Amino acid sequence: MDYLTALAKTDLGNHLDYTDRNIVEKLFQTFTMRIERFHETWNGSQPSAERWLTAYTYYYNHLRSHRSLDNQPPVEAAGLS
Repeated sequence: MDYLTALAKTDLGNHLDYTDRNIVEKLFQTFTMRIERFHETWNGSQPSAERWLTAYTYYYNHLRSHRSLDNQPPVEAAGLS
């Protein structure tokens, strides 16, 4: 799935306020960059990559503070914790 598909699924594809659209595009750009870096440096097995990605996803969403979210993790900022 690319960012245009994500925009269409969230009704942002034809949205004139580009703030939300730019956030989605930047998110996909960041994911693409990090996946490329990960792919270039990972030399473990597929199961170990899956474990690492699961742990990183948890860290990123539950533990890492985000400046744009008033230094809260996304789960706390969304009120899901």
